[in-house]
Amino acid sequence: MDHKPVIIGVAGGSGSGKTSVTNSIYETFKGHSILVIEQDYYYKDQGHLPMEERLKTNYDHPLAFDNELLYKHLEKLLRYEAIKKPVYDYTRHTRSDKTIVVEPKDVIIIEGILVLEDERLRNLMDIKIFVDTDADLRIIRRLIRDMEERGRSFDSVISQYLNVVRPMHNQFIEPTKRYADIIIPEGGHNHVAIDLLATKIKTILEQKSFL
Repeated sequence: MDHKPVIIGVAGGSGSGKTSVTNSIYETFKGHSILVIEQDYYYKDQGHLPMEERLKTNYDHPLAFDNELLYKHLEKLLRYEAIKKPVYDYTRHTRSDKTIVVEPKDVIIIEGILVLEDERLRNLMDIKIFVDTDADLRIIRRLIRDMEERGRSFDSVISQYLNVVRPMHNQFIEPTKRYADIIIPEGGHNHVAIDLLATKIKTILEQKSFL
């Protein structure tokens, strides 16, 4: 019997609702052994760069992520070994000195805009999900989030969206949809899709004798 943890990848554009989908899955199986790994924690350390260079970072490009470290951490979790998850400091545009100890669980959800872009990460996943939401909803959600949670101005969010987020979405994120086993339109509001997904996850857990 295969007792390796189940890995679920949840991808989609910024503001697509992938976090809502992730939270719905987490809540459904909260009584079981489950954890969430956010790809956003795995932005590359930029401590060696001057601040003016860090400010130019394109956070929507695949090269912004330390997928090597994420892959190593997932391999450790698959062996039921604890990891020290990095923490990213957005005010300093580099990795924080802090880490978070994450204990292994039977179900691991990896959530992020580009988790399906890296073939090594995809090969570790039992289920690959792409949350597909219209661009107008995604920009509104991103606008609210960046202004309320990250202290950004309206103009800076719109400028970044037009110059970076939108072209990166079209070039790198949208094409990863083809790798998905399941495409969920409208994110966390699609209760039927989430219920079907929960049933599939439950089936896999039963096959692995986790339930």
